[in-house]
Amino acid sequence: MRSPRPSSGVADLESDSRSDTDEQRRERIAPGAGASSPTATATAAAAATSAAVEPQAGLGVRLEQLRAFYGDLEAVSGIDLDFRANEVTAIIGPSGCGKSTLIRCINRMHEEIPGARAQGRVMLDDLDVYSPSVDVVAVRRAIGMVFQKPNPFPTMSIFNNVAAGLRLSSGRRGDLRPKVEAALRSAGLWDEVSERLDEPGAGLSGGQQQRLCIARSLAVDPEVILMDEPCSALDPIATLKIEELIDRLKARVTIVIVTHNMQQAARVADRTAFMLDGRLIEVGPTHEIFTRPADPRTEEYVTGKFG
Repeated sequence: MRSPRPSSGVADLESDSRSDTDEQRRERIAPGAGASSPTATATAAAAATSAAVEPQAGLGVRLEQLRAFYGDLEAVSGIDLDFRANEVTAIIGPSGCGKSTLIRCINRMHEEIPGARAQGRVMLDDLDVYSPSVDVVAVRRAIGMVFQKPNPFPTMSIFNNVAAGLRLSSGRRGDLRPKVEAALRSAGLWDEVSERLDEPGAGLSGGQQQRLCIARSLAVDPEVILMDEPCSALDPIATLKIEELIDRLKARVTIVIVTHNMQQAARVADRTAFMLDGRLIEVGPTHEIFTRPADPRTEEYVTGKFG
């Protein structure tokens, strides 16, 4: 297990990654991999005026013989899997099959658990996020995570919940309002909270809290967003809003979603991967996985015969 390295050398977050070259985007994760990007606060301010999610060529993720352990227990066994840029990939499978462990390996959260470790490679574009030259803090900024239960910071206002990522990852203390507004607009939440930004984030409804957490991730311009059953605690109306948001956000980022809800996977995912007992059984276009899977175990799972 590698310990986190300091975030020095990562480009200042005032730089608007939506206009960066691929080399500049890699530079923020592995200092020295590319040229530093210039400050672009005018671009960020302009983005804040639009509610639309601006299209942006995202970065894909490739797993190469990924294995994950809790002590001696192997939870993920030698998985090769591509998450294509600007697509939504759903990971399905019964409880305990390794879905959540797999996505936690992608942004190196798995190694934070005592005794946990990972082997293999996780490639963000052509950069191995487990390389010794990579800044772990920058990895977790570039690859954001949204958890099953909304987790806004309970003592912080709506504004400060979104701004927290900017402050924590860069120490930025300038005018954060344009970036916060842009993130809330991208998360489809601005119109609902613009008049009460100073109120506690924990006072929002469950669905609003989840979108607030998504806005917090978006504020630091991620390349990938991982979602671990983001709608499991939400009512149908809030779930629909999250699903509509996912569909819009893939124009900007690559999305990986873990879900037990087969209907949700069918609605939001471009591709679906089925896992069983820590192994990848099958992956393909979602409509094929649900209508004509190649493996009989996949058919048994999606038709409800087990799981």
